[in-house]
Amino acid sequence: MHVLGHLTVEEFLRDYWQQKPVLIRNALPEFKALIPADELAGMSLEEDIESRLIIEEGSNGPWEIRKGPFSEADYRALPDNKWTLLIQAVDQYLPEAADLLEHFRFLPSWRIDDLMISYAVDGGSVGPHYDQYDVFLLQAEGQREWRIGQMCSEQSSILEGPALRILADFKETERWVLNPGDMLYLPPQLAHYGISQGECMTYSIGFRAPSTAELLERTLDTILPTLTEDQRYADPNLTLQKNTGEIGDDAIQRLRSLLEASLNNDRLLADTLGQLLTESKYPDQAPEFSAEELTQNLTASLDEEAWQNFIEDLHDIPTLTRSEAARFAWHRSGSHLNFYAQGENVTLPATTERLVAMLGNQRHYEVCTILESAQDDASKTLLIALWQHQLIREGDEYGNPDN
Repeated sequence: MHVLGHLTVEEFLRDYWQQKPVLIRNALPEFKALIPADELAGMSLEEDIESRLIIEEGSNGPWEIRKGPFSEADYRALPDNKWTLLIQAVDQYLPEAADLLEHFRFLPSWRIDDLMISYAVDGGSVGPHYDQYDVFLLQAEGQREWRIGQMCSEQSSILEGPALRILADFKETERWVLNPGDMLYLPPQLAHYGISQGECMTYSIGFRAPSTAELLERTLDTILPTLTEDQRYADPNLTLQKNTGEIGDDAIQRLRSLLEASLNNDRLLADTLGQLLTESKYPDQAPEFSAEELTQNLTASLDEEAWQNFIEDLHDIPTLTRSEAARFAWHRSGSHLNFYAQGENVTLPATTERLVAMLGNQRHYEVCTILESAQDDASKTLLIALWQHQLIREGDEYGNPDN
Protein backbone atom coordinates (compact mmCIF):
# COMPACT_ATOMS: atom_id res chain seq x y z
CA MET A 1 0.00 0.00 0.00
CA HIS A 2 1.21 3.49 -0.91
CA VAL A 3 1.74 5.54 2.28
CA LEU A 4 2.72 8.90 0.80
CA GLY A 5 -0.81 10.05 0.04
CA HIS A 6 -0.89 12.61 -2.77
CA LEU A 7 2.88 12.41 -3.25
CA THR A 8 4.68 10.03 -5.56
CA VAL A 9 7.84 8.43 -4.25
CA GLU A 10 9.85 10.54 -6.70
CA GLU A 11 8.23 13.76 -5.45
CA PHE A 12 8.83 12.82 -1.83
CA LEU A 13 12.51 12.00 -2.39
CA ARG A 14 13.07 15.12 -4.50
CA ASP A 15 11.21 17.68 -2.39
CA TYR A 16 11.09 16.42 1.20
CA TRP A 17 13.50 13.61 2.13
CA GLN A 18 16.14 15.10 4.47
CA GLN A 19 14.93 18.60 3.55
CA LYS A 20 11.63 19.58 5.13
CA PRO A 21 8.61 18.09 6.93
CA VAL A 22 5.44 16.95 5.24
CA LEU A 23 2.08 15.98 6.71
CA ILE A 24 0.30 13.12 4.96
CA ARG A 25 -3.37 12.83 5.85
CA ASN A 26 -4.80 9.29 5.68
CA ALA A 27 -1.44 7.76 4.88
CA LEU A 28 -2.96 4.49 6.08
CA PRO A 29 -6.76 4.88 5.89
CA GLU A 30 -8.73 3.18 8.66
CA PHE A 31 -5.48 2.20 10.39
CA LYS A 32 -5.95 0.32 13.65
CA ALA A 33 -3.39 0.04 16.43
CA LEU A 34 -1.42 -3.20 16.23
CA ILE A 35 -1.43 -3.73 19.99
CA PRO A 36 -3.73 -2.38 22.74
CA ALA A 37 -2.32 -0.04 25.36
CA ASP A 38 -2.51 -2.57 28.21
CA GLU A 39 -0.50 -5.14 26.22
CA LEU A 40 2.03 -2.46 25.31
CA ALA A 41 2.40 -1.66 29.00
CA GLY A 42 2.82 -5.39 29.61
CA MET A 43 5.84 -5.38 27.29
CA SER A 44 7.49 -2.82 29.57
CA LEU A 45 7.44 -5.38 32.40
CA GLU A 46 9.81 -7.60 30.40
CA GLU A 47 13.52 -7.42 31.22
CA ASP A 48 14.71 -7.87 27.62
CA ILE A 49 12.52 -5.13 26.11
CA GLU A 50 13.82 -1.55 26.14
CA SER A 51 11.24 0.76 27.69
CA ARG A 52 11.15 4.25 29.18
CA LEU A 53 8.70 6.46 31.03
CA ILE A 54 8.85 10.22 30.51
CA ILE A 55 7.12 12.25 33.23
CA GLU A 56 6.88 15.96 32.55
CA GLU A 57 6.37 16.87 36.21
CA GLY A 58 8.33 14.07 37.85
CA SER A 59 9.17 13.63 41.51
CA ASN A 60 12.85 14.13 40.64
CA GLY A 61 12.31 17.23 38.55
CA PRO A 62 10.86 18.24 35.17
CA TRP A 63 11.07 15.84 32.22
CA GLU A 64 12.03 12.92 34.42
CA ILE A 65 13.07 9.78 32.55
CA ARG A 66 12.75 6.30 34.06
CA LYS A 67 14.06 3.14 32.43
CA GLY A 68 12.30 -0.24 32.51
CA PRO A 69 11.53 -2.93 33.26
CA PHE A 70 8.61 -1.58 35.25
CA SER A 71 6.09 -3.12 37.61
CA GLU A 72 2.34 -2.71 37.93
CA ALA A 73 3.03 -0.71 41.09
CA ASP A 74 5.08 1.75 39.03
CA TYR A 75 2.05 2.46 36.85
CA ARG A 76 -0.31 2.85 39.80
CA ALA A 77 1.99 5.54 41.18
CA LEU A 78 1.97 7.65 38.01
CA PRO A 79 0.11 10.99 37.86
CA ASP A 80 -3.18 11.32 36.00
CA ASN A 81 -1.65 13.25 33.10
CA LYS A 82 1.53 14.40 31.37
CA TRP A 83 3.43 11.12 31.10
CA THR A 84 4.49 8.94 28.19
CA LEU A 85 5.54 5.30 27.80
CA LEU A 86 8.06 4.47 25.04
CA ILE A 87 8.68 0.90 23.84
CA GLN A 88 11.64 0.52 21.51
CA ALA A 89 12.02 -1.93 18.58
CA VAL A 90 8.49 -3.34 18.76
CA ASP A 91 9.06 -4.77 15.27
CA GLN A 92 11.46 -7.32 16.79
CA TYR A 93 8.74 -8.78 19.00
CA LEU A 94 5.52 -8.26 17.05
CA PRO A 95 5.26 -9.71 13.51
CA GLU A 96 2.55 -7.20 12.56
CA ALA A 97 4.92 -4.37 13.51
CA ALA A 98 7.70 -5.84 11.37
CA ASP A 99 5.25 -6.01 8.47
CA LEU A 100 4.29 -2.36 8.96
CA LEU A 101 7.88 -1.44 8.10
CA GLU A 102 7.40 -3.06 4.69
CA HIS A 103 5.39 0.03 3.69
CA PHE A 104 8.63 2.01 3.78
CA ARG A 105 10.67 -0.08 1.35
CA PHE A 106 10.65 2.77 -1.14
CA LEU A 107 13.71 3.71 0.93
CA PRO A 108 16.78 1.45 1.32
CA SER A 109 15.71 -1.27 3.75
CA TRP A 110 19.13 -1.31 5.40
CA ARG A 111 18.52 2.28 6.53
CA ILE A 112 15.42 1.41 8.55
CA ASP A 113 16.18 1.17 12.27
CA ASP A 114 13.08 0.20 14.19
CA LEU A 115 9.47 0.89 15.12
CA MET A 116 9.03 2.62 18.47
CA ILE A 117 5.56 2.89 20.01
CA SER A 118 4.65 5.81 22.23
CA TYR A 119 1.61 5.65 24.52
CA ALA A 120 0.68 8.89 26.26
CA VAL A 121 -2.04 10.06 28.61
CA ASP A 122 -3.55 13.53 28.24
CA GLY A 123 -0.79 16.12 27.88
CA GLY A 124 1.89 13.45 27.56
CA SER A 125 5.03 14.52 25.72
CA VAL A 126 8.78 14.03 25.54
CA GLY A 127 9.28 17.78 25.22
CA PRO A 128 10.60 20.00 22.43
CA HIS A 129 13.65 18.28 20.95
CA TYR A 130 15.33 17.23 17.72
CA ASP A 131 16.65 13.92 16.41
CA GLN A 132 19.71 13.12 14.33
CA TYR A 133 17.77 10.85 12.00
CA ASP A 134 14.75 10.82 9.69
CA VAL A 135 11.48 9.72 11.26
CA PHE A 136 7.92 9.02 10.15
CA LEU A 137 5.35 9.62 12.91
CA LEU A 138 2.22 7.55 12.31
CA GLN A 139 -0.79 8.25 14.52
CA ALA A 140 -2.28 4.93 15.65
CA GLU A 141 -4.89 5.91 18.26
CA GLY A 142 -6.31 9.16 19.60
CA GLN A 143 -4.93 12.56 18.67
CA ARG A 144 -1.57 14.22 19.05
CA GLU A 145 -0.70 17.82 18.31
CA TRP A 146 2.66 18.31 16.64
CA ARG A 147 4.44 21.64 16.80
CA ILE A 148 7.29 22.10 14.33
CA GLY A 149 10.20 24.43 14.98
CA GLN A 150 13.60 25.47 13.71
CA MET A 151 16.53 23.45 12.39
CA CYS A 152 18.95 22.63 15.20
CA SER A 153 22.57 21.60 15.73
CA GLU A 154 25.03 20.75 18.49
CA GLN A 155 25.16 24.47 19.23
CA SER A 156 21.43 24.64 20.04
CA SER A 157 20.73 25.56 23.65
CA ILE A 158 19.60 22.63 25.84
CA LEU A 159 17.86 22.88 29.22
CA GLU A 160 20.15 22.18 32.13
CA GLY A 161 18.95 19.51 34.54
CA PRO A 162 16.78 17.00 32.65
CA ALA A 163 18.47 13.86 31.33
CA LEU A 164 16.44 14.35 28.15
CA ARG A 165 17.87 16.83 25.64
CA ILE A 166 15.05 19.38 25.89
CA LEU A 167 15.47 22.49 23.75
CA ALA A 168 15.70 25.67 25.80
CA ASP A 169 14.55 27.79 22.86
CA PHE A 170 11.81 26.31 20.67
CA LYS A 171 10.70 28.55 17.80
CA GLU A 172 7.37 27.23 16.53
CA THR A 173 6.74 27.59 12.81
CA GLU A 174 3.79 25.22 12.24
CA ARG A 175 1.42 22.96 14.14
CA TRP A 176 -0.90 20.12 13.18
CA VAL A 177 -3.24 17.72 14.98
CA LEU A 178 -2.88 14.14 13.74
CA ASN A 179 -5.71 11.60 13.73
CA PRO A 180 -5.41 7.81 13.36
CA GLY A 181 -3.88 6.98 9.98
CA ASP A 182 -2.25 10.41 9.56
CA MET A 183 1.53 10.51 9.25
CA LEU A 184 4.15 13.23 9.64
CA TYR A 185 7.63 13.00 8.12
CA LEU A 186 10.45 14.92 9.84
CA PRO A 187 14.01 15.32 8.50
CA PRO A 188 17.02 15.17 10.82
CA GLN A 189 17.72 18.07 13.19
CA LEU A 190 14.26 19.63 12.89
CA ALA A 191 12.83 20.72 16.24
CA HIS A 192 9.47 19.15 17.08
CA TYR A 193 7.15 18.96 20.07
CA GLY A 194 4.33 16.42 20.25
CA ILE A 195 1.58 16.75 22.88
CA SER A 196 -1.13 14.15 23.40
CA GLN A 197 -4.74 15.34 23.32
CA GLY A 198 -6.30 12.73 25.56
CA GLU A 199 -4.88 9.20 25.48
CA CYS A 200 -3.05 8.37 22.27
CA MET A 201 -0.54 6.08 20.61
CA THR A 202 2.02 7.16 18.03
CA TYR A 203 4.29 4.89 15.99
CA SER A 204 7.76 6.22 15.16
CA ILE A 205 9.57 4.66 12.21
CA GLY A 206 13.18 5.73 12.65
CA PHE A 207 16.15 5.38 10.31
CA ARG A 208 19.75 4.47 11.02
CA ALA A 209 22.17 7.36 10.54
CA PRO A 210 25.68 6.45 11.71
CA SER A 211 27.85 9.41 12.67
CA THR A 212 30.91 10.29 10.61
CA ALA A 213 33.05 9.31 13.59
CA GLU A 214 31.40 5.89 13.75
CA LEU A 215 31.75 5.37 10.00
CA LEU A 216 35.43 6.34 10.06
CA GLU A 217 36.11 4.03 12.99
CA ARG A 218 34.39 1.11 11.28
CA THR A 219 36.06 1.88 7.95
CA LEU A 220 39.47 1.77 9.61
CA ASP A 221 38.54 -1.53 11.28
CA THR A 222 37.74 -2.87 7.80
CA ILE A 223 40.73 -1.44 5.94
CA LEU A 224 43.59 -1.77 8.46
CA PRO A 225 43.87 -5.58 8.13
CA THR A 226 44.33 -5.19 4.35
CA LEU A 227 47.34 -2.83 4.61
CA THR A 228 50.98 -3.97 4.55
CA GLU A 229 54.16 -2.66 6.19
CA ASP A 230 55.39 -1.57 2.74
CA GLN A 231 52.60 1.00 2.47
CA ARG A 232 54.15 4.09 4.08
CA TYR A 233 54.45 7.85 3.84
CA ALA A 234 56.99 8.69 1.12
CA ASP A 235 58.32 11.84 -0.56
CA PRO A 236 60.34 10.84 -3.65
CA ASN A 237 60.03 14.30 -5.25
CA LEU A 238 61.29 16.18 -2.19
CA THR A 239 62.74 19.65 -2.82
CA LEU A 240 64.86 21.92 -0.66
CA GLN A 241 62.77 24.02 1.73
CA LYS A 242 63.80 27.17 3.56
CA ASN A 243 62.45 26.19 7.01
CA THR A 244 63.29 22.57 7.78
CA GLY A 245 60.87 22.40 10.70
CA GLU A 246 57.88 23.48 8.62
CA ILE A 247 55.29 20.97 7.43
CA GLY A 248 54.52 22.31 3.98
CA ASP A 249 51.44 22.06 1.81
CA ASP A 250 53.15 19.46 -0.37
CA ALA A 251 53.52 17.16 2.66
CA ILE A 252 49.84 17.57 3.44
CA GLN A 253 49.00 16.69 -0.16
CA ARG A 254 51.16 13.53 0.02
CA LEU A 255 49.33 12.45 3.16
CA ARG A 256 45.96 13.18 1.56
CA SER A 257 46.90 11.12 -1.50
CA LEU A 258 48.10 8.25 0.69
CA LEU A 259 44.88 8.17 2.71
CA GLU A 260 42.65 8.59 -0.36
CA ALA A 261 44.42 5.67 -2.04
CA SER A 262 43.79 3.52 1.03
CA LEU A 263 40.09 4.44 1.01
CA ASN A 264 39.70 4.05 -2.76
CA ASN A 265 38.23 0.56 -2.48
CA ASP A 266 34.49 0.27 -3.09
CA ARG A 267 34.38 -3.30 -1.83
CA LEU A 268 35.84 -2.37 1.57
CA LEU A 269 33.59 0.69 1.86
CA ALA A 270 30.59 -1.52 1.05
CA ASP A 271 31.72 -3.84 3.84
CA THR A 272 31.70 -0.89 6.24
CA LEU A 273 28.09 -0.01 5.41
CA GLY A 274 26.88 -3.57 5.02
CA GLN A 275 28.31 -4.87 8.26
CA LEU A 276 27.42 -1.80 10.33
CA LEU A 277 23.87 -1.37 9.07
CA THR A 278 22.90 -5.05 9.30
CA GLU A 279 24.05 -5.40 12.89
CA SER A 280 21.22 -6.39 15.21
CA LYS A 281 19.92 -3.71 17.54
CA TYR A 282 19.99 -6.26 20.36
CA PRO A 283 22.60 -8.91 19.41
CA ASP A 284 21.90 -11.07 22.46
CA GLN A 285 18.30 -11.53 21.31
CA ALA A 286 18.98 -12.03 17.59
CA PRO A 287 19.58 -15.27 15.68
CA GLU A 288 23.24 -16.13 15.34
CA PHE A 289 24.89 -16.22 11.94
CA SER A 290 28.40 -17.43 11.13
CA ALA A 291 29.88 -16.06 7.92
CA GLU A 292 32.96 -18.22 8.46
CA GLU A 293 30.88 -21.40 8.64
CA LEU A 294 28.88 -20.45 5.54
CA THR A 295 32.06 -19.59 3.62
CA GLN A 296 33.50 -23.01 4.42
CA ASN A 297 30.30 -24.69 3.23
CA LEU A 298 30.36 -22.66 0.01
CA THR A 299 33.84 -23.92 -0.84
CA ALA A 300 32.77 -27.54 -0.35
CA SER A 301 30.33 -29.62 -2.36
CA LEU A 302 26.64 -29.07 -1.71
CA ASP A 303 25.43 -30.94 1.36
CA GLU A 304 22.74 -32.94 -0.44
CA GLU A 305 21.36 -34.38 2.80
CA ALA A 306 20.95 -30.92 4.34
CA TRP A 307 19.23 -29.70 1.16
CA GLN A 308 16.80 -32.62 1.15
CA ASN A 309 16.06 -32.04 4.84
CA PHE A 310 15.34 -28.40 4.01
CA ILE A 311 12.98 -29.41 1.20
CA GLU A 312 11.20 -31.82 3.56
CA ASP A 313 10.90 -29.09 6.21
CA LEU A 314 9.11 -26.94 3.65
CA HIS A 315 6.48 -29.59 2.93
CA ASP A 316 3.02 -28.00 3.28
CA ILE A 317 4.60 -24.60 4.05
CA PRO A 318 3.40 -22.03 1.47
CA THR A 319 5.55 -19.08 2.59
CA LEU A 320 8.76 -18.25 4.40
CA THR A 321 9.35 -15.12 6.47
CA ARG A 322 12.51 -13.24 7.40
CA SER A 323 12.94 -13.29 11.16
CA GLU A 324 11.89 -10.07 12.90
CA ALA A 325 15.46 -9.61 14.18
CA ALA A 326 17.20 -10.46 10.88
CA ARG A 327 18.74 -7.76 8.69
CA PHE A 328 19.92 -8.39 5.11
CA ALA A 329 21.74 -6.25 2.53
CA TRP A 330 23.98 -6.91 -0.45
CA HIS A 331 26.44 -5.26 -2.82
CA ARG A 332 27.47 -6.21 -6.35
CA SER A 333 31.26 -6.35 -6.64
CA GLY A 334 32.56 -7.33 -10.06
CA SER A 335 31.76 -10.97 -10.72
CA HIS A 336 30.74 -11.58 -7.12
CA LEU A 337 28.15 -10.42 -4.59
CA ASN A 338 28.74 -9.46 -0.99
CA PHE A 339 25.86 -10.61 1.20
CA TYR A 340 25.49 -8.99 4.62
CA ALA A 341 23.48 -10.41 7.51
CA GLN A 342 23.65 -9.66 11.24
CA GLY A 343 26.83 -7.63 10.77
CA GLU A 344 28.58 -10.48 8.93
CA ASN A 345 29.79 -10.59 5.32
CA VAL A 346 29.87 -13.49 2.86
CA THR A 347 31.17 -13.45 -0.71
CA LEU A 348 28.84 -15.22 -3.14
CA PRO A 349 29.01 -15.97 -6.87
CA ALA A 350 26.93 -13.81 -9.22
CA THR A 351 24.63 -16.79 -9.83
CA THR A 352 23.01 -16.06 -6.44
CA GLU A 353 21.83 -12.56 -7.40
CA ARG A 354 18.20 -13.53 -8.02
CA LEU A 355 17.92 -15.14 -4.58
CA VAL A 356 19.91 -12.46 -2.77
CA ALA A 357 17.85 -9.66 -4.33
CA MET A 358 14.65 -11.39 -3.24
CA LEU A 359 15.94 -11.78 0.31
CA GLY A 360 16.82 -8.09 0.47
CA ASN A 361 13.74 -6.70 -1.27
CA GLN A 362 10.99 -8.20 0.87
CA ARG A 363 10.21 -9.94 4.13
CA HIS A 364 7.86 -12.70 2.93
CA TYR A 365 8.72 -15.25 0.28
CA GLU A 366 6.57 -17.80 -1.51
CA VAL A 367 8.27 -21.16 -1.13
CA CYS A 368 7.81 -22.07 -4.79
CA THR A 369 9.38 -18.76 -5.89
CA ILE A 370 12.33 -18.93 -3.52
CA LEU A 371 13.10 -22.50 -4.59
CA GLU A 372 12.95 -21.47 -8.24
CA SER A 373 15.54 -18.80 -7.49
CA ALA A 374 17.90 -21.35 -5.89
CA GLN A 375 19.04 -23.35 -8.91
CA ASP A 376 22.78 -23.30 -8.13
CA ASP A 377 24.66 -24.89 -5.23
CA ALA A 378 25.69 -21.56 -3.67
CA SER A 379 22.07 -20.37 -3.49
CA LYS A 380 21.01 -23.67 -1.94
CA THR A 381 23.84 -23.51 0.61
CA LEU A 382 22.83 -19.95 1.53
CA LEU A 383 19.20 -20.96 2.04
CA ILE A 384 20.21 -23.92 4.21
CA ALA A 385 22.30 -21.63 6.44
CA LEU A 386 19.57 -18.99 6.81
CA TRP A 387 17.01 -21.67 7.65
CA GLN A 388 19.23 -23.50 10.14
CA HIS A 389 20.12 -20.26 11.92
CA GLN A 390 16.44 -19.18 11.92
CA LEU A 391 17.08 -16.02 9.94
CA ILE A 392 14.22 -17.22 7.76
CA ARG A 393 11.36 -19.26 9.19
CA GLU A 394 7.91 -20.57 8.38
CA GLY A 395 5.64 -17.77 7.20
CA ASP A 396 2.89 -16.39 9.39
CA GLU A 397 -0.62 -15.09 8.84
CA TYR A 398 0.61 -11.51 8.54
CA GLY A 399 2.31 -12.31 5.25
CA ASN A 400 1.08 -9.20 3.45
CA PRO A 401 1.76 -5.72 4.86
CA ASP A 402 -1.39 -4.47 3.14
CA ASN A 403 -3.54 -6.65 5.40
